[in-house]
Amino acid sequence: MAKNLKINDKVLVISGDHKGTEAKIVKIDRAGHKACLEGIGLVERHMKKSYMNPSGGKKTIHQGIDLSNLKLVEAAAPVKSKASKADAKKTDKAEKADKKKAKKGAK
Repeated sequence: MAKNLKINDKVLVISGDHKGTEAKIVKIDRAGHKACLEGIGLVERHMKKSYMNPSGGKKTIHQGIDLSNLKLVEAAAPVKSKASKADAKKTDKAEKADKKKAKKGAK
């Protein structure tokens, strides 16, 4: 059941503290079998001052929910890949080149 979940899918939490809540998947960690849901499982981390974070302070991060505790409600619409658009451009260029060759041969 967990393999069919993708980013932007709407899921229902079926067990745990947030049981019965519907949310959208923001990020999936397949290695840890966890999914980060929008507005659920947010935790504040206290950050130490460092070169990368000179002010320190608090940072809100997602705490993942196990994929086995989620049930798919509504799948996200499929996104067209950029590769298909690039392939279409290549075929258009090839057709134009063929037309040019045909015109030169007709003279």
